[in-house]
Amino acid sequence: MNYLIPANTKKGQLILGIFRPFDLILFLSGVLVTIILLAFMPLTSTAVTILILSPAFICGFLVMPVPYYHNILNIIVELYDFLTSVQTYYWKGWCFKDGKESKK
Repeated sequence: MNYLIPANTKKGQLILGIFRPFDLILFLSGVLVTIILLAFMPLTSTAVTILILSPAFICGFLVMPVPYYHNILNIIVELYDFLTSVQTYYWKGWCFKDGKESKK
């Protein structure tokens, strides 16, 4: 009665095995903003070109997959949740009497 669960069961729920719908919307919106900026802004210098291309690069960076997390955006959200939540941990273990003294 041993059960074997494949390691990639969550990948079947993702688009192309990598992206959630929000990830694709975020990336495509960054690319769309970049294309619109490329069409209407003159590329006069390197600094302007970098600024115009930055929405696509930033959105691409946020949806880039990383090990142990889904993507960079997931790491940023988890870090924000950790830093803004209450950091009080209560001991509840099996080797201690839950912090209460035994009555003898």
